[in-house]
Formats: sequence, structure tokens, C-alpha cells
Amino acid sequence: MKLATLCYVQKDKRTLMLYRNKKENDYHEGKWNGLGGKFEIGESPEDCAIREIKEEAGLTVKNLYMKGFITFPLFDGKDDWHVFLFVIDEFDGKLINSPEGELEWIDNDKLSEINLWEGDKIFIPWLFQDKFFSAKFNYVDGKFVDYQVRFY
Repeated sequence: MKLATLCYVQKDKRTLMLYRNKKENDYHEGKWNGLGGKFEIGESPEDCAIREIKEEAGLTVKNLYMKGFITFPLFDGKDDWHVFLFVIDEFDGKLINSPEGELEWIDNDKLSEINLWEGDKIFIPWLFQDKFFSAKFNYVDGKFVDYQVRFY
């Protein structure tokens, strides 16, 4: 089991996205993702989100909201991934040259047009709702199968 965060930094009706094209053997290569990654020992979901945004984008988080939780059973073919989703609407700093890929501000109404995982196209609109969600997204061999969701 892997614990991770997925973070969506937002400003002026745009969302900071990461085009994954720099890491060797990157399971997400060629896809756009939010920022985030695996927990380190002793971290809370918030600690992980704040650290990952600093490492991947050079930004210091001032305010974040947990918007959802997603389980991805055997997403990488080896482990179940349990992912906490955050929206960040206040931050300081200047973007860095990310070690994981190219960072770009994407207009919120264009997010569905970039090369995302199929499940991301489903849950990203939920980030803009005034609800918390818990979901399970099933993939087999990197192909989207189905999902279940509950809103709170």
C-alpha cells in the first residue's frame, strides 16, 4: 500500500499542472498531473502536500484544502495507492525548473483537453465543487476500467 498526495495549485482561474517528461522509468510519462507524491515517514497528508509542492514547483503553501480521497487498487500493477487530493489557493515563491517535468498554468476550462489519465478527467471537475469526495478508480494495465464515488 502506498500513501500519496495529489495537489492542484490554483490562481486566476488557472491550475498549475506538471507534464511528466523528465524522470527515468516514470509510470506517468507523457501525462499531465497535479503535483504531489509519496508520503515520507512521519508525515501527515498536509505535510506531504506542502513538501511536494516546494520540491516540485518551488512554491511555499500558505493555504490548502483537502477536497477528496481516492483509492487506486493496484494502479501500478504492484500496490494499492491511497491518495489525498488538495487544492492550494494561496502560496508564495517563484516557479522552479521542476525535476519531474514541465510546469504550466492551464486555464481551468481547458483541463479536460490535455493528456490526462482517464480517471483524472472525471475527478478534476469535483475539485471545483463545494463537497468532499471519496472514490475508487480501477485501472488494469494502465487502462481505465470504472469508478465509484461518494460525496459528503
